[in-house]
Amino acid sequence: MKVMRVLKILNQIYPDLEMYRVTTTPFRTLIATLISQRARDDQTVPVAEALFKVADTPQAVLALSRARLEKILRPSGKYRQNARRIQDISKILIADHDGKVPANEEKLLALPGVGRKTANIVLSHSFKKDAIAVDTHVHRITNRLGWVKTQTPEETEKALQKIIPKKYWRIVNRVFVRHGQELCVPQSPFCSTCPIFEYCKRVNVKRSR
Repeated sequence: MKVMRVLKILNQIYPDLEMYRVTTTPFRTLIATLISQRARDDQTVPVAEALFKVADTPQAVLALSRARLEKILRPSGKYRQNARRIQDISKILIADHDGKVPANEEKLLALPGVGRKTANIVLSHSFKKDAIAVDTHVHRITNRLGWVKTQTPEETEKALQKIIPKKYWRIVNRVFVRHGQELCVPQSPFCSTCPIFEYCKRVNVKRSR
C-alpha cells in the first residue's frame, strides 16, 4: 500500500524530532506544544528549554511571576497569551488532576488553549496512545501527496484515520514535521531531492529546486 510505503520510508529517514529533547514528561510535552502554536519551529525548542530550566512542573510554573514567565516566552509568538494560558493550565492541573497531565482526550481538550493537535501530541508522544496529531506540516503534505483533499486540520485528521493503519498513527506527526521542515516546505519544496516524490501527486509537476 502506497501510504504505508511512504510512512516506512520517512520513518527510517526521520527517526526522531528535536522537540523530543525537551518533551520528556507529559507536562513538558503539553507546554512545549502550546508554545509551538505561536512560534516558528526554530523558536519552540529554545524557548521551551529556557522555561524548563526554571520550571517544568505546574507547581514551579506558578512559583514564577507573570512578568518573569512572559520574559522567558517573549522570543515566541503571543507570549502574554501563552503565559496566561500556561499559568491557568498549571492551576487546573493542580486543582483537578493532582498536578498531573490527564491521559484523556476529553480532559485535555478542556484545558485552556488546548486543541486537537496539542491533545493528540500529548496522547501519542507522552502516553503512547494511538492518535494522529495534525499540524500545518501534516495538513500540507498529506494534501500534496494526494492522500486527502481537505480544508482544515480537523478534516485531515478524520480522513487520515480512515486510510492509515492504527499502528502508524503515532509516527505521522513526527515524520511529516521533519519532512516539512527540511524538504516539503510551504513554498518551492525541494522535490528534486525528495525521497517520496514518486509517490506524490506532484510527480506530474516538473521537479522544483
